[in-house]
Amino acid sequence: MLRALGRIILLPIAFVLAAAVTLFVIFSLGQERVVQTLSARSGEIPFDAIFDIVAKALRFATVYTLVPALLLIIVGEAARIRSAPYYIVGGGIALAVVPLLVGVGQATTAPEFSAVAWQVLGTAGFAGGFVYWLLAGRTA
Repeated sequence: MLRALGRIILLPIAFVLAAAVTLFVIFSLGQERVVQTLSARSGEIPFDAIFDIVAKALRFATVYTLVPALLLIIVGEAARIRSAPYYIVGGGIALAVVPLLVGVGQATTAPEFSAVAWQVLGTAGFAGGFVYWLLAGRTA
């Protein structure tokens, strides 16, 4: 009984900390990539590109970002999976699927994200999956 109560308390805390690490990686790597892309262009500031980037970032702030990660955690906890590769690779895949889920309700079927965006999302998902495994996944 006490172990179950401990898991009920630990899982949301671990999920929130893993999400915080994921957001940190997205913002730090994303900012680096945006600066590299904007500095490679001419000397003027491309405001249309900046607004496009902000619009894409706001589309990520939806429920679609939580659902794949929550499914990964629910399956891992129900099956008592303690494997680090499950959470690390699963976290990367769960976050890399987000652009496809965001584009589900739109008229275009092909994702409009560059390879750099996929790299940033995958790396952030790997980091978040590792943090979750470190805090709660090892003792599933």
